Amino acid sequence: MRIVGFATLLAIVPLAGSAQDANSVFAGADPDLEYAENRYWVYPTGGGGLWAWSSTDKVHWVRQDLLLDLQNIRWAADDGAARHHLWAPDMVRANGRWYFYFSIGPQNPTPSRLGVATCKGPSGPCADSGKPLFTGGNGFEAIDPAVFIDPKSRIPYLYAGGSAGAKLRVWVLKPDMVTIEREVSVVQPRNFTEGAFMHERRGVYYLSYSAGRWNDASYQVHYSTAPSPTGPWRYRGTILQSDRTHKGPGHHSFLRDPAGGNWLIAYHRWEGQSGEGPYKGSRRVVIDKIGYRRDGSILPIRMK
Repeated sequence: MRIVGFATLLAIVPLAGSAQDANSVFAGADPDLEYAENRYWVYPTGGGGLWAWSSTDKVHWVRQDLLLDLQNIRWAADDGAARHHLWAPDMVRANGRWYFYFSIGPQNPTPSRLGVATCKGPSGPCADSGKPLFTGGNGFEAIDPAVFIDPKSRIPYLYAGGSAGAKLRVWVLKPDMVTIEREVSVVQPRNFTEGAFMHERRGVYYLSYSAGRWNDASYQVHYSTAPSPTGPWRYRGTILQSDRTHKGPGHHSFLRDPAGGNWLIAYHRWEGQSGEGPYKGSRRVVIDKIGYRRDGSILPIRMK
């Protein structure tokens, strides 16, 4: 997801409604949703640094200490650009540790890059690996990393890419989680723009992703299914799209809620906007329930 201004965040944010409702959580974008240590965790894009937010009930959220900022990343300025941004983080637990993946830019005129930090826990502290995980170029934007560890093979896959090139690439990570082992050739999913995310349910692999333009009403979430983490993809349709009061929902993540076993989706959207865009200002992080039909297809979300 491309960078826009990020509103000042409060330390503690109560939500309107109950934990069972669709919840507009706080100002932010590109949320990664996790569960650990009896808490829910959201990792959003946020200005010059990246923070974790946590909650025990999905209603009251507390911003934790800063996980990572540009000053922690010594290689960030190696491209000679005057200004840099961090965005679209993804936190993954493996090997008894936590690994924090992120995008760093600008994307133009210098290539965007993917980075990874190793963390002691879901709230940090985190230490950057000391070098880019992957550098874009030749029409490929290295953005929006998402790591999926296949529950069957235990192989860690890294998904990334999108925007202007609208190209998805997939790699296998080495067991150390900070080094790429090899790239896997994949067919481009239908309507793919950016923000890929993989989850598995009952032996079916769900590749979901954003389509459209990030700052207008065309932004939405589509998905495809496959018998493996790398395809072949069967296009299944749209999960989220703009309505009269909520615009441009996208760049999401899924989580199976340990409290009851339901699936949740975290995403961002524009609120209080009218027309088709482009929009300005801050987006909101939202957590909602996901429903599945008997055939495994995902029910489209009606935003509240």
